[in-house]
Amino acid sequence: LLGSRVPVSLKIFLTTLAVVDDIGGIIVIAAFYSSHIDMAFIGYAAVGLAVLLVGGGFLKIQSKFFYVLIGGIVWFLFLNSGIHPTIAGVLVAFCVPSVPVYAPEKYIKKIRSSIRNFNEEEDDVLSRRTILNHEQMDWLKQIESASDKVISPLQDLEDSLHPVINYLIIPLFAFANAGIYLLDMNPMTVLSGISLAIIVGLVIGKFVGILLFSWLTVRMKLAPMPEGSDWKMVAAISMLGGIGFTVSLFIANLSFGDMGEAGLALLNDSKVGIVAGSLLSGVIGYGLLSRFLPQAPDASAEDED
Repeated sequence: LLGSRVPVSLKIFLTTLAVVDDIGGIIVIAAFYSSHIDMAFIGYAAVGLAVLLVGGGFLKIQSKFFYVLIGGIVWFLFLNSGIHPTIAGVLVAFCVPSVPVYAPEKYIKKIRSSIRNFNEEEDDVLSRRTILNHEQMDWLKQIESASDKVISPLQDLEDSLHPVINYLIIPLFAFANAGIYLLDMNPMTVLSGISLAIIVGLVIGKFVGILLFSWLTVRMKLAPMPEGSDWKMVAAISMLGGIGFTVSLFIANLSFGDMGEAGLALLNDSKVGIVAGSLLSGVIGYGLLSRFLPQAPDASAEDED
């Protein structure tokens, strides 16, 4: 909404914060919402993770099928081990290589070398659909192989899954979990009980926690201040950190979904608190950012966009 007025460093900070925050939520799920632990399945899952690490770290395997197949097996083993399987997704993601085999410069040199083998005199022949000879096939396969090696498996998977997650997975999750039963609901519920606790946690708790630990980290020189920003901007970003939807709903369902009628009432109040708290955090955070950001667009943000 604020576009190029926002420094790129703040965009990176907020994106990283959102990812780490979700990982923290998943760790909570794994630690407190797991059933009886089966060490045999955990051992098998550890073997699967080791295979992924060896394949990605030492053998430099680029095939997405390898990571999806082994990752699916690890997920299944976690599901049967008693540890909540969401933790498997995080561990598998850490095992997928984020560094490509070829740097872009080497890739460009590789394809230039292969393209030079095709002479201009052959353009008329190649413009028609024809059977390639063995040399031509080898040159094109070299280009294909180099193209596979210049994009890391992690980035390739992220790019492939991005539309599926945005347009299918998240909407389905929201449709299945965000329904709030409004009939007979007392509006004052928002000002009491579990709804109020969640709102306070998201709006005040997240704000204070993020801002305090950011300040401590900078003061202790563990990390620099985001470039082009000040503490007022970081405070506004800290308020936006209170927007919590998917993982919050997930934890609420795990907490109250199997408690009968009383649990359903608590679950409904939790959803109201999550929606209200996220909305408040978003509106207040936007207002603060709009006030504290410079009016002129940030040059680095324009370059990045």
